[in-house]
Amino acid sequence: MKTLTVSVVTPDGPVLEDTYEMVSCKAENGELGILPGHIPLVAPLAISAVRLKRDSSEDKLAINGGFLEVRPDKVTILAQSAEKPSEIDVARAEAAKQRAEGRLQSNEDHIDRIRAELALRRAVNRLDIAQR
Repeated sequence: MKTLTVSVVTPDGPVLEDTYEMVSCKAENGELGILPGHIPLVAPLAISAVRLKRDSSEDKLAINGGFLEVRPDKVTILAQSAEKPSEIDVARAEAAKQRAEGRLQSNEDHIDRIRAELALRRAVNRLDIAQR
């Protein structure tokens, strides 16, 4: 079966470079499924999971926004951060979730609600990936 070369890069360096049969991810405008031969595309990514399929297995990454570039034989993800399930510190993600929920439930004026909502989404995404 045909494959795509997938590269995931963050400001800290490369996270993954491998071949897969399909890439599924969530762009800001909706879900994308990418197969070999896909038309060229650039899309902003949402805080979400990236699913990478090969044979009967599936790898997942927790992506914290960024951009996706698709070419017929290669997918490049430039992410603000990207973590494999084995790299996620579950206790730290759970603590971040609790902090964000506390800030959102607070009625204090100085709380940046948008920042707290983003922190909550990142923490929930990391927990979802780590627990699968």
